[in-house]
Amino acid sequence: MASVHESLYFNPMISNGVVQANIFGIKDWVTPYKIALLALLHEMSTTKPMALLDRRRLNKLILPLQQGPDLTFEQLLSTVEECCAPMVNAVKLRLFLMADRELQDMEHFFAILPNAFSDSEAYKTSVVGLYMRQMLLAYNKLSFSQVYKLYKTLQQYCRQGQRPPRDFSTLAAEDMELTSNDDPGADPMDGEELDAGSLHQSDLGWVTSSDLCMGVRQGAVVFSVLLSPPQLWLFFSQAYLLKNDENKAMRPATLQEELNNILKFNPDFAEAHYLSYLNSVRVQDLYISTHSLLHYFDRLILCGGEGKSNGDEGYGRSLRYAVLNLATLHCRFGHYQQADLALQEAIRIAQEANDHVCLQHCLSWLYTLEQMKGSDSVTLTEDSVKMAAHFCLPYLASLGVQSLVQQGATQGIPANRLLDALRGTDVVHWKQSLSELVEISLAQTASIWRLYGKSTMAQQQVQLLLGMASLESVNYGVQQNNTEPFAIALCHLAELHADQGLYGAVGDIIKHLKQQFPSHTQHSKLWMLCDLKIQFEKAMNSGKFHLAEPHVTAIGALDSMEGLYRKAQLLRALNQMSEASKILQQVQQLGVKKRNTEMIIRVMLATAELHWDSSGFSASLPLLLQALTLTHTHNLQSLESETILHLAFTQLMLGVPEQALALVQAVLESVLAHGALLKKGRALLLMARCQAVLATSAPEELQVEMAVQTLAEAAVFFTQLGCKPRLRDVYYLQARLYHTLGNVQERNKCALLFRLLNQELPPGSSIAATPL
Repeated sequence: MASVHESLYFNPMISNGVVQANIFGIKDWVTPYKIALLALLHEMSTTKPMALLDRRRLNKLILPLQQGPDLTFEQLLSTVEECCAPMVNAVKLRLFLMADRELQDMEHFFAILPNAFSDSEAYKTSVVGLYMRQMLLAYNKLSFSQVYKLYKTLQQYCRQGQRPPRDFSTLAAEDMELTSNDDPGADPMDGEELDAGSLHQSDLGWVTSSDLCMGVRQGAVVFSVLLSPPQLWLFFSQAYLLKNDENKAMRPATLQEELNNILKFNPDFAEAHYLSYLNSVRVQDLYISTHSLLHYFDRLILCGGEGKSNGDEGYGRSLRYAVLNLATLHCRFGHYQQADLALQEAIRIAQEANDHVCLQHCLSWLYTLEQMKGSDSVTLTEDSVKMAAHFCLPYLASLGVQSLVQQGATQGIPANRLLDALRGTDVVHWKQSLSELVEISLAQTASIWRLYGKSTMAQQQVQLLLGMASLESVNYGVQQNNTEPFAIALCHLAELHADQGLYGAVGDIIKHLKQQFPSHTQHSKLWMLCDLKIQFEKAMNSGKFHLAEPHVTAIGALDSMEGLYRKAQLLRALNQMSEASKILQQVQQLGVKKRNTEMIIRVMLATAELHWDSSGFSASLPLLLQALTLTHTHNLQSLESETILHLAFTQLMLGVPEQALALVQAVLESVLAHGALLKKGRALLLMARCQAVLATSAPEELQVEMAVQTLAEAAVFFTQLGCKPRLRDVYYLQARLYHTLGNVQERNKCALLFRLLNQELPPGSSIAATPL
């Protein structure tokens, strides 16, 4: 977040008849809490006989008390008592002497306050000395009526047991008016009786430092007050939380309400506009995000013109990056034409200013925009990597390499070249402590291994990412950066467990994702889509198609192409072949447009299965051979083995069981090593069918026993997965084979199991025509 000139923090402003206390040019105001803190500092300085350990504890406590929000009198005393119990009585005595006597006692305290530190070097150079001089300056700027109101508020602060009836920073905005506007003949306290009920004290909790950092409140109502500059910066730690742990940040509506309250009194506070921009982007609010972003750079541009060292250079730089950020905002919302126009404008301004860094950022977003539009951006990406390396911009160079790796994975680049490129960038990431890029690299490597069908290697990369300690300084109890790579890694982990039928573990992972990425966060769509896909597959495997139908609509809302593909799967299961074929054609067109080779191959396999049910098995061979070529070209081993299994089933149905069995045996090792339970069971079931057909043509008891044993292994996988339709097929074939062997007891047992499942499930087609 860019720094802003100090004149923009507090400007004289009157709003709704309210005049700020900083109208006098000061940066802070005096409150009863700060008077109590000054009393603590005074007693620490004048109390000589103090234990070394107690003094050390108090010294460590002072800075948090200065920078944090105002505490109640009881909270302050309890905090001090934990460090040094004797100091509590001294502070209480000092404050009650002022509160129980007259105004001149408070005046006397501020008069003698500098004497206790006059001979101390700390008074001139330390943070404590700066704080005391700042409070003295703020107190001396007050008019008599304001001093009197401060004294009355101090009395109530000391006399109230749990919390003051009103925060004095609120009084600063409501009651501290210019002395020239005061009625000299009026009593200073006429009409100024403090109404505790107006603040709903029974519902409001006193704001603590953790409340400001984490957005945690006592009760449902937020206690909005004017904050001092240190408290404002503490509040703007929300920007850090939005980046690294959005779950611990305030909810969007609450945060926006607080920001509106701050901007009401400080409309030129640029950082508040930027935080409003981040908050609006995470809820996909285009209007407010654009409005806040433009206001943020308007303030920066004004600041650059007033700065001593920025001048025209600062003005131009803010303008260039304002246009670039506007382009990125349009990219996020899918407004490609507006994003392209904004990028061209940013490039033109950067070229005029000879700003190579800004030009590199523009080039990075230019190839990103081309990728979003579905165009070939390899050349642009390579140029970006070369120029970023030339100008020593490792972050942009690494991002370019990762983008090239992502494109290469979909274009069939050999895996060794891609992984070598990622390993080279990882060295730079660790040297430069670019933790964000390390996380992206690990998540990307896991995705590549899953794309290639290596589930064990993918799981290893996921575990490395989840167990990695952050390279950044993590504050406010954040144990890991809950960013997009972590969400992707956890989704991979959930899908890998679902493939093995471990739905209990999947539920725990999804529950953790819901806690870390609630529904209002920007990365929640990742686990929502993951959860819906798992539930859809589970319902389809168990034959409960009525439960899968609602998931299709929900998946389509998050990913239109994936939703159409799942709808086609459901329609085929419901024997609505013509509708499924039309939808698959739409998915094919979308896959070609988006260059999604994986989806194109899946559509080819699904279309081949439709040909099995309609046009005949021979009509599916061209599609399967074309899909096999694509999988081999793009190194998609998982899809390649699945395509070979489809070819084997087709050959089996065409009466060539020897070649079908050879194909199954060729890919069986890979399937058993890296495949999902469903895929393992299907491969073994197909192998058993081939063995059974061969045993029928040339009766051999050994061949039949091998088929029975293979079916038993397949039944184990289908049972773990809960796939009852395929388990029914297994029991049917087992019963037939046991009948061939003359084993009546086992035949009757399998026949009974088949009958029970057949009564539970809707009737299906015959075993010979059952698709793979």
